[in-house]
Amino acid sequence: MRWISTGLLVAATVVVSGVLPVQAAEAIAVAALRFVSSGPIFIAKEKGYFAAEGLDVTLKFFDAAQPVAVAIASGDADFGATGFTAGLFNIAGKGALKVIGAQFSEVKGFEGSALIASRKAFEAGLTDVGKLKDRSFGLTQTGSSFHYMLGRLAASAGVDLAGVSLKPLQSVGNVLGALKSGQIDSAILPAFIARPLIAGGDAKLIAWVGDLAPYQGGGLFTSPKVISARRPVVEAFVRAYQKGIADYRAALVTKSAPDAEAVSMVHKYVYADEELAKAGPKIRDGALFVAADGKLDGQDVAAQVEWYKTQGLVDKSVEAAAFLDFSFIPPLVP
Repeated sequence: MRWISTGLLVAATVVVSGVLPVQAAEAIAVAALRFVSSGPIFIAKEKGYFAAEGLDVTLKFFDAAQPVAVAIASGDADFGATGFTAGLFNIAGKGALKVIGAQFSEVKGFEGSALIASRKAFEAGLTDVGKLKDRSFGLTQTGSSFHYMLGRLAASAGVDLAGVSLKPLQSVGNVLGALKSGQIDSAILPAFIARPLIAGGDAKLIAWVGDLAPYQGGGLFTSPKVISARRPVVEAFVRAYQKGIADYRAALVTKSAPDAEAVSMVHKYVYADEELAKAGPKIRDGALFVAADGKLDGQDVAAQVEWYKTQGLVDKSVEAAAFLDFSFIPPLVP
């Protein structure tokens, strides 16, 4: 009977003191790319923001946006963050994922992605966006974010996209090589790749995407199943993610509080095979803009869906309103 009395005494003490037994952390899988734009997630993990919310986060890495979306749809990951593509929108349109916040954006005055011309093409007259007609453009895949950025830039200059010769080359590395060798006339590349090319004389800057065609580049998403069955987990994840965004913005976007620790945390996942002294400048140059609190421009996402429809790359039945969920993070008001 003594052990029963002792047990009752302990239970009574717990109730009176308000102390509850420690619960095991919730296991969470997050799909991401090893890009600097995934920095808020890396920082939130390394600084313990996820752990403080009772989340045990495992990162699953992929090489492109499409597999990230597929991982969410299949249940292999609970959350993901990556750029918007035609393939992602088609998956979302089937009800397999919900966009709940923002990742990176291209904004005016922020040097995120650059439209560049090969030295050969520039010397032959490709000096501005309005001269893209009858020129070749290298991109990873049709339906990629690079495809969309080109479409927006062409429209800004009144250029018919049908008059630009698209060259899908499957990887950024292939695009880079083709541009340097003059096999393609132009490409859009992130700043950390474009700047060295320009500095070395292998390419010429035509325009920064954000200056002519600002848009919501990527998002944070999960599945409808996770939202319905584990809503408190989604709320906890978002809180930690927003703290990671705040640190990322302070260190790499606004630079109001340059944080060497934050850069080193991103370095653990990006350019990890290089010394921090060499990788650090690349990380700073590769930082894309992320809106405060991860607020998403839903109107722009809807416009992207409609553009991809005009290109025959997204099913006509897909509507952005069906997969945008602003119940966790209020929308960005342009």
